[in-house]
Amino acid sequence: MREIVFDTETTGFDPKGGHRLVEIGCIEMVNRVATGAVFHAYFTPERDMPAEAEAVHGLSAAFLADKPKFAERAEDLLAFLGDAPLVAHNAAFDFGFLNAELTAIGLGIVSLDRMIDTIAIARRKHPGAKLSLDALCSRYGIDRSHRTKHGALLDAELLAQLYVELMGGRQIGLELAADASSSGNGPSGDLSDRPIETSTARPFRSPRPHRPSDAELARHHEFMAGFGDPLWTRA
Repeated sequence: MREIVFDTETTGFDPKGGHRLVEIGCIEMVNRVATGAVFHAYFTPERDMPAEAEAVHGLSAAFLADKPKFAERAEDLLAFLGDAPLVAHNAAFDFGFLNAELTAIGLGIVSLDRMIDTIAIARRKHPGAKLSLDALCSRYGIDRSHRTKHGALLDAELLAQLYVELMGGRQIGLELAADASSSGNGPSGDLSDRPIETSTARPFRSPRPHRPSDAELARHHEFMAGFGDPLWTRA
């Protein structure tokens, strides 16, 4: 199954207040293993960069001034996303900005049905715990020592690792078994097109007796007789 883990950086908290998307980083995963395919882009916001936002991600108005407008990379971004489910941390925030930018240039929005929110998953697994990306990376032992500021691609890479852990780590047995069976390498699946293997090399083993012997039954009755007025004998 193909999924896209992504993160965004913005000029603020609310696109309805005029804030813009300035960076997006996307990681492709297939069966929850990163394929190495990524999409990463900076966008000029066509407005100022508030100091509070710059303090979080380090992207200045001067740095972004010569970057393309969102409209110039939108088709490339949508082509990379395809129809895959989209995984984000506090996904409503990222979807809100992405869809605001798409709406502004007359393109259709990304359906919220595709949204997978890792905060919601973490909240179910760890009720009452801290749910920030930093806190959850610490919980699962994911190295974030190189993260001095927020960055969309870096945070997407960390989130991809976290998502795997939240979904059961590398022991995703059923999916791997399904893949193996579909390729003919696994023990399960449709066996109709496989030759029936026969072998006479294995020695015959008679069925093991499972009924207790008379001596075992006698010892059991003797043991049970040692209980004084047991509950199971009362009417």
